[in-house]
Amino acid sequence: MIENTKFQIGDLVRVRVNHTSGHCRTPQFVQGKTGEVVAVFGQFPNPEQRAYGSNGLPHQILYQVCFDQTDLWVNYSGPEQDTLRIDLFEHWLESVSTKHEV
Repeated sequence: MIENTKFQIGDLVRVRVNHTSGHCRTPQFVQGKTGEVVAVFGQFPNPEQRAYGSNGLPHQILYQVCFDQTDLWVNYSGPEQDTLRIDLFEHWLESVSTKHEV
């Protein structure tokens, strides 16, 4: 287990919405969506800062978050159990208590 993480495996998280004109490592199609943390990878330099020549410090915790495809895409026609896993940094995530919390 990695220490000092805000989220643990099994936690529900929502991806914050940020309309930025700069470098962004978080796809728009997951912004505002809720998923489940399925892995905690540890601390890494922030690639959004490194894109502009910074050292990316302080390090950010990187998680893998699993989303139901039916929650991501309107009229998704694939199997209902299809999921998508995306690696996201902690500063993009906020805690939610239920999958459909507003």
